[in-house]
Amino acid sequence: MRNIVLAVCAVAALAYVIDYAQIQYRAWRNQNAFGTVQVDVYYAVKEKANKTEYMFPQQAETQTCVHALFPHMGFSPCWYLTRHREQRVDI
Repeated sequence: MRNIVLAVCAVAALAYVIDYAQIQYRAWRNQNAFGTVQVDVYYAVKEKANKTEYMFPQQAETQTCVHALFPHMGFSPCWYLTRHREQRVDI
């Protein structure tokens, strides 16, 4: 069982390193490493008596994303942002 867990961790680490190297290579060659996605952000403001008020801005935000399998350089993957276009911010 221990060997299976170690093998899965090794494969995941190898996939992350290859993904990171690919992004670095694309950024170095000025190829398609980054993208942008329109995301609707809304705010959830906690009030008294366990109530929550939701505030919806008029315009969507443009967020930079990375064309990769995993998040890199502080950016979320584009495949994730395109599937989760609504983001909630708790205040």
